[in-house]
Amino acid sequence: MYMKRTILRGSTLTRMICVSICAVTLLSFTGCDAGGGAAGGAVSENVTEAAENENAAEEENTVKTSENIGNGKRVYLAGPLFNQGEKEFNLKITHALEECGYEVFLPQRDGIEAALLEGKTEDEMTKMIFSLDEGEVKKADIIFMNIDGRAPDEGACVELGIAYASGKRCYGFKTDTRAVEAGMEINPMISGAMIKIFKNYDGDELVEEIKQYLSENEL
Repeated sequence: MYMKRTILRGSTLTRMICVSICAVTLLSFTGCDAGGGAAGGAVSENVTEAAENENAAEEENTVKTSENIGNGKRVYLAGPLFNQGEKEFNLKITHALEECGYEVFLPQRDGIEAALLEGKTEDEMTKMIFSLDEGEVKKADIIFMNIDGRAPDEGACVELGIAYASGKRCYGFKTDTRAVEAGMEINPMISGAMIKIFKNYDGDELVEEIKQYLSENEL
């Protein structure tokens, strides 16, 4: 009898110990789950916050890009300016734009004065001219480009590339009858960047067409 009671008591004690171990283990798992949940929540919050920051940065960049493109009326007039005829025609186009309320930067008139280039090396002159013209293209809202010639002026093409890459509104004008490629009057890498190209083989008529367009439309 004594031995049976001892065995029963031992069995009861064993069950109690097992129950206690299970309870402790269960509490440990619960604690781990709770901690894991908290950690998971923290990670989730961090991911959400990072995504929100990224979206905010993208919106800010979009705003900056829009500001760079601009809706203003500041024009950079690009084209050859190496002889009297070219300079006079550039002035006619410039005056037509200015009469319609546009602010025009004309390199031959508003660029670096020749006196400032005296005594400079070729490298120094190159840097001065490039820096000024590149800056004016980027400040402009619109580029208005003379695309006359068998091939348009090289410098004007670079200015067009800078303007197009910066999101500027690009326009061209042409009086030259020469074609660049068979079946194409203008190189597609130039015309493809343009919103509109004004074409007339008579320069004076072209100026009047531009004035008429500007009286009815915004560039």
